Amino acid sequence: MGFKKGVAALPAALFSPTSPDAARSKATFRTAMNPLHPKKLLLTKWTAVQPASKNKHFLVARVIQPEPPSEVIEWVELEAVYSSAVMRIDWRTLRDETLWRQGWV
Repeated sequence: MGFKKGVAALPAALFSPTSPDAARSKATFRTAMNPLHPKKLLLTKWTAVQPASKNKHFLVARVIQPEPPSEVIEWVELEAVYSSAVMRIDWRTLRDETLWRQGWV
């Protein structure tokens, strides 16, 4: 097929539901394959596992830069798609799969 041109073939065992790799949790997969970095969070989409006040889907509207730029980024502002409500959270809470899912699920 045309889309495989120039791309190394992956072992079929990676896609098998019975393979040991398939047993890994989604949290482990995100950490291993798609780590979060605060500088790359702007405009990313998130879904709350437990919606509050009909607010389920959120967009990272702003990454709060620390006053001295040498310090690490700690906060992001999420904007609810439904109500446009804005809340400030520690960006590390987005890693918690019991609270957030990446994308609009």
